Amino acid sequence: MKLIDTSSWVEYFRGRESEPGDRVEVLVLSGEAAWCDMTLVELWQGVRGAREKRELAAMESEIERVPVDETVWRLASKLALRSREKGIIVPISDIVIAACATAHKLELEHCDGHFDDILPLAKSLLT
Repeated sequence: MKLIDTSSWVEYFRGRESEPGDRVEVLVLSGEAAWCDMTLVELWQGVRGAREKRELAAMESEIERVPVDETVWRLASKLALRSREKGIIVPISDIVIAACATAHKLELEHCDGHFDDILPLAKSLLT
């Protein structure tokens, strides 16, 4: 199972010919796709048109939901601080998504470059 960030879901839902969209499609078809509540909030905020709304609503019951629990929130707080100390400023939603993937020991499918900076930090906070 892989946690999929909003950036890759957008590529998938918009039907763009792209590597991230293709990777998401493979994960969805194989039953390996997952998301968390933070991703869903971002997707609902950006959904456009009736088709996208129907697709997202239908997928909500099909895609594995990874919990954003107390462990994730604690890790997210530490990650936010460590990122800031290192001069890495990213949206809080991405801090939470990175913490969720790390806490649940899942790979993160994304096409946002800043995850390459914060995921190693998140992993270092678990040790």
